[in-house]
Amino acid sequence: MRSASVEHVVQARLILSTQVSSGLSVVLRYRRNDPLAVRMVFPAEYSLDERSAPQGAAEVVWVFARQLLACGLELPSGLGDVHVRPCRGTHTMVELRAPEGVALVRFEAGDLRRFLWASYRAVPEDQELRHLDADRALAELLGS
Repeated sequence: MRSASVEHVVQARLILSTQVSSGLSVVLRYRRNDPLAVRMVFPAEYSLDERSAPQGAAEVVWVFARQLLACGLELPSGLGDVHVRPCRGTHTMVELRAPEGVALVRFEAGDLRRFLWASYRAVPEDQELRHLDADRALAELLGS
């Protein structure tokens, strides 16, 4: 039986300037019951929202299309809040845009590829709609 979810913890670098970066752990999540999306989970202390205090604050979760992550490993991809692009060497850059600011995070491309492969074992590419629960997705979208 295929796993209902995939979770990988990977190391990344938050790019603060051209010469300064900070290491952090990022959790990559994929759920078979939400087959079109991936989640990147960052520790609360990396929130751009000044209102969220690191003490007891929730983790920061970005949700975006699995296909965006896959495409961004090969070519610059993304519109709106999330952009993914290959970077020199073996890296991939993920740019996250919010009203509070922009975060640029560098990942090892191999870590992202391994995560995607595991997600494709859970739900093969082009089979996502067979696993999509449209009623549940609509209820979540409407906040019901």
